[in-house]
Amino acid sequence: MTASTLSNPVPAAPPTGRTRKSSREGYKVNWWLTALMLVASLTVLLPLYFTVAMALKSPDQIGGTGLAWPNPMNWENFAAAYVATNFPRAFMSTAFVTVFSVLGSLVCSSLVAYAIARNWNRKFFRGSFVYLLSAMFIPFPVIILPLIKQTALLGLDNPAGVVFLHVLGGISFNTLLYIAFVRSIPVELEESARMDGATTWQVFRKIIFPLLAPMNATVGIFAFLGSWNDFLLPQMMIADPALQTLPVVQMLFQGEFNTNYSLAFASYLMAMAPTLVVYILAQRWVLSGVMRGAVK
Repeated sequence: MTASTLSNPVPAAPPTGRTRKSSREGYKVNWWLTALMLVASLTVLLPLYFTVAMALKSPDQIGGTGLAWPNPMNWENFAAAYVATNFPRAFMSTAFVTVFSVLGSLVCSSLVAYAIARNWNRKFFRGSFVYLLSAMFIPFPVIILPLIKQTALLGLDNPAGVVFLHVLGGISFNTLLYIAFVRSIPVELEESARMDGATTWQVFRKIIFPLLAPMNATVGIFAFLGSWNDFLLPQMMIADPALQTLPVVQMLFQGEFNTNYSLAFASYLMAMAPTLVVYILAQRWVLSGVMRGAVK
């Protein structure tokens, strides 16, 4: 063997197709589970198709199973629904409730969870956690009438009152998610910050809250869907019809003796569009937040 051979080793041969194939020999497709998932997907795809088809039909095309595709398609239904619901005003009212409900849920629930998780050795905080969890077992319709009476006496029979109840009602479940996640954050990060002179609020704002990003996305999307699609609270709390949200305004298409299905489904699609956009943008954080919060 010459010196040139030692100084210039022969490069390894690239992996052949057989080698790549052998790396996937242990991989097997579970066809039964795949078929089950395809069938389960129909529970979402079929109603969505039905909604789109009904939104594009004229009143004389509605009949039968409702699954037939409209021919011709009536795009004017969206314009008529836009005008009938005064969509911009209802959209802004719904957006106000949703945005502040999400922000309030993120801030309040994370603060409560951080206080409980870092003071778990104290009986007061453990008792507070049990108290919050017990609220999850109380059916909301049981307490809705007393809540509405109290908010009316306080002058909160408006979208701000709906925001307040959304934030308050979500603290129990959101805190449960946050506590599991906060416990996975090393305490040494906070101790090093305190040695540099950081206060408790600075530690939370600059260290803890940024690390809660996956769980913030999970809690945020749950709060968004719950607020955007809420019908019961706005209907029973908001006294001014001009401030009603989209789910309540859409009831105008349902009369005592007839229902304008075409305009109703067109308005449903317009109201559903923001939820789809938010979910598509945040879906990758949801599963990671739940999984990281479940692992200690």
